[in-house]
Amino acid sequence: MNFSKYLHFAVLGACVLASCSKDGHGTATKPGKYSSTTGMEYNTEEGMKVADYKGIPEGPGLIFIEGGRTVLGSQEEDVTMTHDNVERTVTIASFYMDEAEVANIHWLEYLHFIRKDSSEEFYQSALPDTTVWARELSFNDPYVDYYLRYPGFRYFPVVGVSWLQANDYCTWRTSKVNETLAANADGGGGGGLFKKKNKGGDAAEGTSEGGAKIAIENGNTLPNYRLPTEAEWEYAAQALVGTQETGNENQENKRIYPWDGRQVRNPYGGKMGQFLANFKRGRGDYAGIAGSLNDGAMITEYVYAYPPNDYGLYNMAGNVNEWVQDIYRPLSFEDVEDLNPFRRNGFLDPAEKYDKKGYQSLIDDHVRVYKGGSWRDVAYWLSPGTRRFMGEDSATATIGFRCAMINAGSNK
Repeated sequence: MNFSKYLHFAVLGACVLASCSKDGHGTATKPGKYSSTTGMEYNTEEGMKVADYKGIPEGPGLIFIEGGRTVLGSQEEDVTMTHDNVERTVTIASFYMDEAEVANIHWLEYLHFIRKDSSEEFYQSALPDTTVWARELSFNDPYVDYYLRYPGFRYFPVVGVSWLQANDYCTWRTSKVNETLAANADGGGGGGLFKKKNKGGDAAEGTSEGGAKIAIENGNTLPNYRLPTEAEWEYAAQALVGTQETGNENQENKRIYPWDGRQVRNPYGGKMGQFLANFKRGRGDYAGIAGSLNDGAMITEYVYAYPPNDYGLYNMAGNVNEWVQDIYRPLSFEDVEDLNPFRRNGFLDPAEKYDKKGYQSLIDDHVRVYKGGSWRDVAYWLSPGTRRFMGEDSATATIGFRCAMINAGSNK
């Protein structure tokens, strides 16, 4: 048999021996037995290894956020007169996001494992700053000792965490989740954060401590957990998917908050009149009057309290502000791309333009955006388009975070 005939039969056999798509083309989950360009058989001694793939594994705690076109920016009057989030049309790719804020119990789990696997120095650097609760003229002293570790606060959002600490948590979470997924896919179990060492003491390439393969090409692990970009966070908080009519490409309804209407109370049903978020109603009013509390939370609240938005995300307004990836620049809306916009260091609007050394500015390459409003903020900050910033090594009792992840290998 000459080569041309061999190639013809090899390509033809690709769809016979494997379940291809209806049009006969290979897909990510059904690539076929043979290469459609070389005719070489996969998974042989000479051929390329093509692992079985059933789609991206399910990531613990994540909700799928269908992307699309939207208008980012302030929806209300810019009462702070910053003009740093002017409306503009962008497109956000689909992604995943934690359905709720990272809670104290999750951070305690993190501390448990890094104390086992990491140096004491790194463990100390991962401890939240519990003194963020201390106020010279307020008796918040019990929260300093009890908020993080007392069992009753387990599912309250972790606070006192800097942007840098939140990023370290995302790195650890990626390793720990993928360690479990890879071990399960390999039929094994166990393993730590670090690669298994061979007889020479070096890490064996592509294995976890339990010996499970963790190569990206295997498809048995997840992309990195990370902080959402500001655009992703704002898009997810808008949740305009809940206002969209099927087959209608016009975005006819906007939202000031992550729910319908211009008010912060539930306008429907048996829960009519109840507050939809945990925020400060006015000076001195954090929770309302005994016997008729409004949001019912003097400080933070259970991460699943209050109704979720139309993506199924809890507390995208109020409870705690949340860190996002972006550095802060007032002109981000002008400078970033219109597809998956993201503001990073080193591009346009350099830090040298801002006189931080002369105390004329607070802006440099180490300040990060946070969004969403908190238990200590008034309703203005609950709108997804509002934005503030703080040093990446700073922490407060009003800022927490949640993780996000790309939707690898799909536009939907």
